Amino acid sequence: MRNTIAIVGRPNVGKSTLFNRLVGERKAIMDNQSGVTRDRHYGYGEWTGKYFTVIDTGGYVVGSDDVFEEGIRKQVKLAIDEADVVLFMVDVDTGLHPLDEEFANVLRRYEGKKPIYLVANKADSTQRYQAAGEFYALGIGTGDIFPISSQSGGGTGELLDAVVSHFEDEGVENPDEGIPRISVMGRPNVGKSSFVNVLLGEERSIVTDIAGTTRDAIHTRYNAFGNEFILIDTAGLRRKARVDEDIEFYSNLRSLRAMEESDVVIVMLDATRGIEAQDVNIIGLADRNRKGIVILVNKWDLIENKETNTAKEFQDQIYERIKPISYPPIVFTSAVTKQRVHKAIETAMEVYANKRKKVPTSELNEVMLREIEAYPPPTTKGKMVRIKYVTQLPTHNPVFAFFCNLPQYVKESYTRYLENRLREHFDFTGVPIGIVYRKK
Repeated sequence: MRNTIAIVGRPNVGKSTLFNRLVGERKAIMDNQSGVTRDRHYGYGEWTGKYFTVIDTGGYVVGSDDVFEEGIRKQVKLAIDEADVVLFMVDVDTGLHPLDEEFANVLRRYEGKKPIYLVANKADSTQRYQAAGEFYALGIGTGDIFPISSQSGGGTGELLDAVVSHFEDEGVENPDEGIPRISVMGRPNVGKSSFVNVLLGEERSIVTDIAGTTRDAIHTRYNAFGNEFILIDTAGLRRKARVDEDIEFYSNLRSLRAMEESDVVIVMLDATRGIEAQDVNIIGLADRNRKGIVILVNKWDLIENKETNTAKEFQDQIYERIKPISYPPIVFTSAVTKQRVHKAIETAMEVYANKRKKVPTSELNEVMLREIEAYPPPTTKGKMVRIKYVTQLPTHNPVFAFFCNLPQYVKESYTRYLENRLREHFDFTGVPIGIVYRKK
């Protein structure tokens, strides 16, 4: 990854606010409560014709009561290792803090290897601007201090001028453009982050037994089976009635936005709890958004006394609960034992291929007109519907137009028949199909 900037520092100094300003959108959750950001969060920005990647990180602390402390420190160090330029952010409002001094010692091992800029945030008045001088005592960085206000944008231009001077090439405007996006969604604590970490072979997301550990939607570029794609780990989705704090509300919004941006949604269930109402809601939401869907039953290793038909019975229960949705494939897996983890992602890529599939018009008519002749549309009010021609429309999802004399008399039951025949002959597993009728 080229032209990469990491924003680091102790909690609540404004790292996520600066991140959002540099990438030009509110991608990271911001809150006055410290410790909101936990995992590495990526975005893209541009300044004076130079394109770059920005990494937002959690607040670096030592010796706190936070159970996520160790995981956050690991994420911060990974971000620094990835970066070409490091922005060490401090807060002029609270002044020099012992955690700033401690973190400066961590950064000293990187001096000489990559440029480190000391960024004094919340310098939104003359008095605060002048107060930034006390941070020279840290003795870290390029020798200059950049007083800024990430809230208003004051001073960020001068900072970016200095930062992009280290980038030799222009970079890529949007490295993720045109790459398939697969999001992993589900209720809290079903194992989404563990699944993503197993696939990536690294701790991309912090994992604990505490529900709601992941807060932002975490995007990671991944290559498997000869395909490159974006894998998105999302925060667990609770029912609205159970969302009782602002941070969780925004986490839900980020997860829903991740679904909207995805091509395929892996909906993860907990095998020990079976399919619950919120799982059905998530699957229904993905269907309404016309996304490819794979249902992943995680923690399958915890199901004891499995018999020959156990998986089949579990599968039947799922399809019964999500009726009339019947097209998503179901994969039984365990992120802990790594059982069928790669099978899950392989299935997701097959669903993506099905989503983009284009059936030649000649083949479509040869197959479907034969099926229509064998079972024609039922007569309604004495009117006989005659379908003469079929074609696939140029849409993002498979949509088929059936040209007939009386479109208004085709019943929903016959539409389901046509959908089943399309799936049977052309394999649209995991993909919602649209059928429209046009008058010929």
